[in-house]
Order: sequence, then C-alpha cells, then structure tokens
Amino acid sequence: MKIRNVILMTAVASVALMAAFCPKPTPANKEAVLLKNMLDVMNELHYSPQYNPAKTDDEFSKKVFKLFLDRADAGRRFLTQADITKMKEFELQLDDQIKIQDFTFFNLANQSIEAGMVKAEESYKKALAQTWDFTKVETIELDGDKKPYAKDDNDLQDIWRRMVKYEVLTRMNGKIEERDTKGKADYKDKTDGDLQKLAVTEVTKTYNDYFKRIKKLKRMDRLSTYLNAMCSVFDPHTEYFEPVEKQSFDISMSGRLIGIGARLQTDLESDFTKVSDIMIGGPAYKQGELKEGDLITKVAQGDKDGVDVAGMDINEVVSMIRGQLNTEVRLTVKSKADGKIKTVNIIREEVIIDEGYAKSLVIQANKDSEKIGYIKLPKFYADFEKEDGHQCAEDVEVELEKLKKANVKGIILDLRNNGGGSLRDVVKMSGYFIEQGPIVQVKNRSDRPEVLNDTDPSVQYNGPLVVMVNEFSASASEILAAALQDYGRAIIVGSNTYGKGTVQRFFDLDRTVQGNSEIKPLGSIKISIQKFFRINGGSTQLKGVAPDIALPDNYTEVTVGEKDNEFPMPWTQIQPVKYNQAVVELTKKLPKIAENSKARTQKSETFKLIAENAKRIKTQKDHTEYSLNLKDYRAQEAKQKEVSKKFEGAFKPIDGFLADNITTDITALTDSKDSSKIIRNNEWLKDVKKDVHLYETLMIMKDMIQNATFKTASADVKKN
Repeated sequence: MKIRNVILMTAVASVALMAAFCPKPTPANKEAVLLKNMLDVMNELHYSPQYNPAKTDDEFSKKVFKLFLDRADAGRRFLTQADITKMKEFELQLDDQIKIQDFTFFNLANQSIEAGMVKAEESYKKALAQTWDFTKVETIELDGDKKPYAKDDNDLQDIWRRMVKYEVLTRMNGKIEERDTKGKADYKDKTDGDLQKLAVTEVTKTYNDYFKRIKKLKRMDRLSTYLNAMCSVFDPHTEYFEPVEKQSFDISMSGRLIGIGARLQTDLESDFTKVSDIMIGGPAYKQGELKEGDLITKVAQGDKDGVDVAGMDINEVVSMIRGQLNTEVRLTVKSKADGKIKTVNIIREEVIIDEGYAKSLVIQANKDSEKIGYIKLPKFYADFEKEDGHQCAEDVEVELEKLKKANVKGIILDLRNNGGGSLRDVVKMSGYFIEQGPIVQVKNRSDRPEVLNDTDPSVQYNGPLVVMVNEFSASASEILAAALQDYGRAIIVGSNTYGKGTVQRFFDLDRTVQGNSEIKPLGSIKISIQKFFRINGGSTQLKGVAPDIALPDNYTEVTVGEKDNEFPMPWTQIQPVKYNQAVVELTKKLPKIAENSKARTQKSETFKLIAENAKRIKTQKDHTEYSLNLKDYRAQEAKQKEVSKKFEGAFKPIDGFLADNITTDITALTDSKDSSKIIRNNEWLKDVKKDVHLYETLMIMKDMIQNATFKTASADVKKN
C-alpha cells in the first residue's frame, strides 16, 4: 500500500503547513478556527471536493442552506415562513461567510430555532389545556419533508395543536381497544372520557420530557449540525465528529472501552444520570455496590472533589466516567432501593463488548442432512490501538478452523445488515477463500488505482461457500461479496446491496493547530478520500452488488441504500485487473441452482407473505397523512390491523431446522457462568431457527454441494 501511504503523507504535510500559517486561535474564535480548518482539510483530502474558497460558489451555499434547515428543524416544528424569509437573504452568501468565518447566518438560525422552541412549548401547553373534539374532520401530515413551514405564529400553534391531538388520539384509541377487546382490568369501568384523561396525562409527560431534553441542546450541538450540512454536500459519508462522538465510534469499531461497565441514560424526572444496566463481568459488576436504577449525582476523579452532574448532557457525564486504565472514579449515587446517598469507588478496567464479534453455529436442514457451518459477522470491526485487540479477519479465521474441525460440508457467511468497516480486514478475509490475487482496487482523486492483493497462496477454506447479503450490507461487505462473485468462488444470496463504494479516513483537527491547548479538542473529520472498484473495473457506488440468487424481502418495493441519500458520489468505472482462481468451478452450474431456488421460494407460503409485506410496507411508507377524527382513525387502524393479521406469526421455528453451538463454544459459555451471555445465545439460536432466508440459503448450499466441482490443490494450508 505504498502509493496510498505517500498520498496520505503528502496531504498531512500540506495540512500541517497550512496550520503553521493559521492565525493564533483563542477560545473566542475557536468556532472560526474549527470551520476554516475543517474545510481546508476536506478540500485537501476529499476525493471530490465541493467547495473552493478561491471562488464564490452559490450552488454550494444553496445546498448547505437547505440541508441545515431540513436537519435543524426536521419536523417543521419550530420555524415559520417569516423565519425562513429572514434567513433566505443569506441563501447565496454562505460560501462567502464561510470564507471569512462569519457566523451571521448560523447565529440568526440558532436564535430563530431557540425562539421557535419557546413558542412551541407555549403552544403544546395551550393544546393540552383545551377541550378536545374528536368528531371534527381534520388530518395531520406526519412526514416532515411533505409539510410546509407554518405561515405564521398562529399557524405554528395550530400545527402543535394537531400534533398533540394526534398523540392523545393514538393513546386513547389504544386504551379503548385494550378495554373493549382485551378486557384490561384497569380500564374495565372507565368511559372513553376517562381514557382520554389518562391519554392526556401520558402525552403531557412525553412532551414535558421532550422539551426538557431539547432545552439541554447547546450551541455546539447546532453548530455540529451546521458543519455536517457542509460535510454532507461533499458526500453522505464525510462527517464532523465532536470528541465524544469520535470516542464512541472507536468503541464501536474495537468492541472495547476503558470504563466501569455500566450503561447510562438521562433520568428526565430528576435531571441526573441513571444506571440503566450493569454489564456482567465488568468493574461495576465486580465492585458490587452500583445497581441498576441508581442515580449518579456527582463524578470525581481519584481524590479530587466531585463535579455535580445535575442537568449535564449524558455525553459529558460518560466522558467523565470513562478514563485511563487502572484509575479510580468516585461516583456519588442516590440508591434506587432506599434513596440513600453513598459514594461508590470503582477502578476503571477494559470492558469488552462482544455482541458485535463474529460467531458461528452448525446448522442442518434436518437431523439426517449434512452439517453446514454458519458464520455471522455483524461488522468489519478492528481495534487499531491495542496489539492483541479484536480484528474481524482473525476472528473469522478462528471460526473457520472450529467449523472445519466440526466436519461441516459447506460454510455460509452472513453479511446481512453489515455496514462495513476495516478495509485491511476485508482484504485479508477475502484471501481466506482464494489462492492469491487482487481483491479490490482503490483510487484517490488524482492518482492511478492501487490494487490491494491477497499475496498468500494458501487457502484457509476451499469448500462450498455462500455469502448472504441484503440492502444494508455496505462498503467492506460489498468488497468481499464482489470479489468472491468476480472470482466465481461463492454464490451471493439475498438482495441488492447498499451501494457504498467509498473509503473514509479520520483526521484529527487538533493536528491543524500548533499549540493553543485552550481551544482543543476541536474534534475529527471522517473524510471520503478514495473510491473502491471491483477487480472487474466496475464500482459498487450507487449500484451495489447484485446477488447471484435474489430472495424476496421486506424492502423489495422501497428505495433504500446510497442512492436514497442526498448528494452521493456518482458511479464510475475503471480498467479491470487480471484475476483467476482454481479452487472451485461454479459458473456453469449456477443457473440450475438459481432456478431451483426460485421454484422453492415461489411455492413457499412464507416467501409469498414476505412479498406481500413488502408491498404493504411501501404503501405505509407512502401514506403519511392521518385522520384526527376518532371514528375515521379507528376505521383506518382496524383496516391496517386486518391486513397485518396475516403477517403475524409468519416467522415460526421451521420444522426440522437445527442450529447448535460448536462444542467448544458450549463449554466456554458454561464455564463463564455469565447468565446474560447464555440468555443472548439462546435467543440467537431461537431467531436462527425462524430465519427463512437462512433456511433457503441452506437449500442453496445443498444444491451447490451436489452440483459444483471443488479442487483441493492448495486447500487447508494455514495462513501465516
């Protein structure tokens, strides 16, 4: 990867030089420094820069203007047409303001939204105090994109009246149904009026909590929205991350963190941070004093004084509780059990979050059929900071070895809902299934493509292989599926994939400012620096990877994926590279295997229901206007429920379908005595046995074993 490293080193050097000439920042102009340096870095590194500070770009300005307002007031709940008119004069000036780090537009928008929030709070309180008329014929539009801005303050008040009325109506209707059809004891003797009062009480709490929550939003929260509107004009995957957001991203990728092993949430009634869950085996679990439901009122580091966290944003509290390995955090806690105040001292440790790691099972169509290995890979995770941290390629290699020892006759790799991740790991993992050769081509905006190869001639697994994908399989998932499809090494089964053909890298904005610790941390930028291309020269961008065998699913009728985003990068094509492999000969047999699958799915009652449900989902997605007349609403709901009945219970355990843990995994689970892990595993086994797409893939695997020819020239040689 020498070419890419040179590219990045050159870009970093340019940005460092830019930083040297940056005016000395102060806390007062931190926002200006952040804005300037963010866009400078993006123009320097992005694959297709959309903003040129050397010229006026009204088109860029219009896009940022619209995106920001759409996101800052997504439901059209706060701004009126009068507000928009005031801001409209800046629609073509944002590029000029950005050039000189002028926040006039943002300041006006921020003030308008905050003023709108005050008016909205008054409006919902007025709405709750009124007498409701559910016989009146009127409707509400729930899709923010279809709603116009309120004409004026009176119209805004009416919008809130309808929103509150809708919330009361839906809850009231639910309670009437529970009383009349389920005979709920609490509602047995209650009139419709009584149930309406209960619904109003619930809605009051819901909106009180909602306004408490949004009042905690800070200027920086909206500034992030503004900055990300600029980023999204470049492409949907270029993003600004505040420091705590980058930390959370790293945790998601690595599956580990340094902390106390507790999940937290804001308790809106008390304004403190509540412990929602204690992770078994973590520091808090082992220490034993912190309990689910306890309220954290203060956080102290070691022997320092505690910081009162009342009303503090949850991200700030989490940042204070996380810290360095083997350091102490002291929590002042109000016990849920007895209300007493106590101090809980916990030494931070590494906490492993294993739900996102690769795992495997042995599955069979019935007790007499061949054993097939099944590997579920939720994402292409990688821990780049810890030498022995989890890497998905290494974990999949371990699962392959376990399944081979279990004498499986084929392997299914499930990449459904896998949004991607580590490029390095997907190249390595793809190489497990071929002898050697190119896996993917990557290209930045100016240089020739770089071919990333599997250079190891050994093959970790040479047997029958099927890869499962769907509309939410993206990026690295598409690289692996495309490579194995181009080689003819595996059958790709499922739906057309997401269509993300770009590569991102993080850049720490602190590196753009020399010294000046008083304004740091500035946060990070995730930038699309490259596009990737299949070895056949095509791109997965927008088009995705088309499966060899398509299976009906719930999203067949609706548009999902990269093409559904605003401002995606276009599809392009480059020259193919030479590739071949001699592990499996499949191409001539594929039409027969696909024909057999189509015949099965057409006969399957479950797949017929899935196809019907896809149409129902499309209809529901398009239908976003609802009646506020109780009689009409109930009729509409009854009709929808009647249609829904046929889909209830459609996914039941499939007769004969077996799914079991590998013996070594069962032993490890038993020895761990971790009840939560055992419960999660049992639930997974139950879900697998209901998975009609997996079962059909198992049938495809059976046909593949019978019809494909597999060679063993370099098979089962362990990779170095």
